[in-house]
Amino acid sequence: MKKKSHNKAFGIVLREIRLEHCQTQEALAFDSGLDRTYISILELGTRSPTLDTIMALCVALDVSLTYVSSRIEEVMRNDGTL
Repeated sequence: MKKKSHNKAFGIVLREIRLEHCQTQEALAFDSGLDRTYISILELGTRSPTLDTIMALCVALDVSLTYVSSRIEEVMRNDGTL
């Protein structure tokens, strides 16, 4: 498994969940205490978030870490990287 594919899958899942919750990047950034440009970078899959960042996003989106990780695994299975 490539590190890059994990980041890409995380970005896909973050964007999907954010849109499912009808939030803009700006709103998610405000709710999570992160910068909007950083949210964009994460969604593009070009950076690896820390556990603190992932947890801040989970709290802001009102989802569990388990939920997010299972969605990431699903994306990776579907694109053949897992």
